[in-house]
This record gives sequence, C-alpha cells and structure tokens, in this order.
Amino acid sequence: MTRPLLVPFASLALLAPLPAAPAALAHEVGAWAGASSAPAERSEVAVAALDGKAYVIGDYNGATELLIYDLATDTWSKGAPFPYPVHHTMAAEQGGRIYVFGGYVNGWEATDRVWAYDAAKDTWQPRTPMPTARAAGGATPLDGTIHVVGGSGSGRGNVRSHEVYDPARDAWTRAADLPTPRDHLSVQNVEGRIVASGGRIDGDSGKNLSANQVYDPVRDAWSEAAPLPTARSGTASAVLGREVFVIGGESNRKTYDEVEAFDLPGNVWRALARLPTARHGFGAVTYKGRIYTLTGSPRPGGDKSGTVEVLDPNNAAPAR
Repeated sequence: MTRPLLVPFASLALLAPLPAAPAALAHEVGAWAGASSAPAERSEVAVAALDGKAYVIGDYNGATELLIYDLATDTWSKGAPFPYPVHHTMAAEQGGRIYVFGGYVNGWEATDRVWAYDAAKDTWQPRTPMPTARAAGGATPLDGTIHVVGGSGSGRGNVRSHEVYDPARDAWTRAADLPTPRDHLSVQNVEGRIVASGGRIDGDSGKNLSANQVYDPVRDAWSEAAPLPTARSGTASAVLGREVFVIGGESNRKTYDEVEAFDLPGNVWRALARLPTARHGFGAVTYKGRIYTLTGSPRPGGDKSGTVEVLDPNNAAPAR
C-alpha cells in the first residue's frame, strides 16, 4: 500500500483540486503534513478552536493542563488547568468562549457539569448543568447556541437526548432526540444543519455504526442520510465548505486511518488521503483551508500521543 504524502508543515503547498470523478473511479486526494507535537501526550480529549488557536481539553489518563496550539505559528503553550480530571468530554466555541460539557469523572461516572473558558482571562467558570449527564457525545455551535447530541451515561449505556445550550441566557432547552442512540460519534454543523456520523452502541467499539443522520432546526426533525462508508467510532471531525470530514477512529481490533468527507447538499461521501498516524480519541479543527488533527491514541483503548498532522484536502496524493 502506498502511503499518502507526508511532508514538513512549512513546505505544504496548495495545488488545484482534482476534477470530480464517478465514485467507482475516484482517487483519494489531499496531502498530509507533520506539525509540532503537543508538549504532553493525550487521548480521549475534546478539541475546540478560538481566534486562531486550538484548545485540547481533558485526558483519559487524568491530566488536567489545558494545551493550547497556535495554528498560525505551529507552537504550543499551556493554560489554566481544567477544574478536575475528565475524559470523553465535549467542547465547542460560541461567542468568544470555549464551553465544555459533561464527560467521565471518577473513572466512568458521567457528569452533567458545564464550564466556560475565557481565553483573555485564562479562567474557567461553571455554567448551568446539562439536563442529561453524558460523555462521549458531540457538541456543535448553531445560530448562537450549542447543540449537545447523543453520548452515554454512567455504565456506558447510550442516551439519545439532544439538548441545546444558550450561552447568552445560560439556559437549556430540548430538541428532537437522536434517532439512533450512540456514543463516540461525530457531530458537526454544516450550512445550518447538524450532521451526526458513525459512533458505537453502549461504549462497545466492537459494535460500530455507519449511521449518518441530519438534523434540521427549522423542522426540529432528523432525517437519514448516506451512511458513513467505514463504520467506526472515536473519530475526529471537522467542516470545510459544505463537507464534514470524518477522520480516523477505532474498533475493538484496530485504529483507523480512513478519511471520508460527506457532502451534505449532494448526500454523497468521498475518500481522501489516509491519516498518516491511525488513531482515535482525538480532535480536529480547521484553519485557512486545512484540517489540523491533534493528539489521540494510536492503538485501541487507552494509549496516547502528542501527534499533530495537517490535511490540505486540495493537494493530490498518490493513488493507492
């Protein structure tokens, strides 16, 4: 198997995108570059971006330091520690703050607690708890609010709850439940709708799903969409244009290097150059047309890394 091109970050150059091709004949596209490793290894984190920086929150192994990656300078710093050890938490940016929802504490106890991080003051403040304690779900901003979708509770049983946080009012409302309850899923906002892809049943990575469902806030309703081509969970995900990129993940046997992008208006998936370091329990953010993947475990379970790899989806990679 020919691996995707991996070049030094500074030398990554833009090329024209390849023309569209029929699915059966399409080649994987995109090129990966290495970037500066995190100052500490992490897995089962939440990652969110604010003002050109990516924030890595939580850790499966109990670290609480906030890791901050400057996307423009490829450098790392540290911020105020999260108030307690947490893993499988969820995070999203809204209104100039990073909000962190739930996660597992004290081992595998799902919490309902919510925190807001003020980057200017480097401080954490508590907010109104979630109606449903959960971990390993998804959180994404939409129209001034943050939608928290799916996940699992204490004991790792799935919750289908879909709850909406309004930072301006520090208050919660409920929305239509996720049709297929699952955890370790990808949840992203694309063009005013929410796409929920992949995941697993009751925390069991031997029961991965290809489910792909779309939420319309105008109708407060979910619909089925083209399934994720590679069923997996523990993925990182990010949005560029009208596509959701679902990256990596795990099963009970392996970690994945698949990178698949879902075009919401077209209801179609395409494959891109494979992730150089297959891993799960990590996060991704976008910056200037590229996708940055941060930390994660290269083996199924509780391993960790400081790996940072960057995808330019417009560069051509060698065909496999």
